[in-house]
Amino acid sequence: MLLSSTTDRQQVACQKWKSTPPEHTVQISYGSSPAPADVAQDAYLAIRAFNLDVASIADATSNPTVGAMRMQFWREAITKALAGTPPKEPVAILLAKAAEDLQARTEGKAKLSKSWFTRVINTRQEYLNNPPYPNLAALETYAENTYSTLLYLTLQSLPMASLTADHLASHIGKATGIATVLRGLPHIVFPPPPKKHSNQAGFGGASGGGRQGAVMLPLDVMADAGVREEEVFRQGAEAPGLRDAVFTVATRASDHLITAREMLRSLQAGGNVSHEFEHQDEEEHRYGTIHTEAQSSPKEDVEKAFGVLMPAVATQMWLDRLQKADFDVFSPQLRTTGWQLPWRSYWAFNRRKF
Repeated sequence: MLLSSTTDRQQVACQKWKSTPPEHTVQISYGSSPAPADVAQDAYLAIRAFNLDVASIADATSNPTVGAMRMQFWREAITKALAGTPPKEPVAILLAKAAEDLQARTEGKAKLSKSWFTRVINTRQEYLNNPPYPNLAALETYAENTYSTLLYLTLQSLPMASLTADHLASHIGKATGIATVLRGLPHIVFPPPPKKHSNQAGFGGASGGGRQGAVMLPLDVMADAGVREEEVFRQGAEAPGLRDAVFTVATRASDHLITAREMLRSLQAGGNVSHEFEHQDEEEHRYGTIHTEAQSSPKEDVEKAFGVLMPAVATQMWLDRLQKADFDVFSPQLRTTGWQLPWRSYWAFNRRKF
């Protein structure tokens, strides 16, 4: 079969990334998951590689037409990959293998959601040119439609269909997405110069002046803190009100982690979640086909899915470092690798705490 003969090369290509992952990723331990560890981790890597490819389009192109064409390629590639006929593209082949393995393990009862992949692509395309977030709620929606959705897909690959697990994933994904926007703020404000050998000139892409910077903070937060975009361009970290605005946005990310932590603590103590999952009525949050909370308790669901929730550890560590830097998002300390991440992740996984 095509997938069996070609995925070995793609998996080998992922080994270096797998052994030295970027700081914003966490290698998930699947010791308690419903799927074999190697199969689950292959699916995890395929989903994350897809996200990295789609997310990098904004950095690789300065022209909306070229960016839209690449996004359309990924829409078509996802459709073909989930149908078992991926294009000759490494990540698409890995996704096809992950989808095939999932269906084989569940006798065709579970599958990766095309609409969730499409949601990530559509959201990434919406923000290709760095339009401002009108308010903090819009930033949360962006995080839900990207980072939370990636966690839903990872849960789906186990397979795990649990209201409680998805609820926790939603809060953790929102926290991670918001923190990622803050972390990338210096790069967006002062974008690097374009590549000298650009192939976008024929499409009207920027080849001389470079991309224009943008302050990707919610407009309502900037207004309340008195932040002016031109002052950020001129003064960087010293722009009036910038640290207050960063504090406000970081606090929202921290709130989501606190909520997830309280939910986890309550479940582990035998209690219930104190609030409803706001996305529980969405079409893709269907429960009962493979694994239902009637078959196991919410506590057991979270125990099995805990590895998927581990991005909370790296997100909390970065927010802690941001606080130590007095919310100076331009601080060089925030650009270094967090050497404590491996053992903090090990500690969190073994104690089921984050």
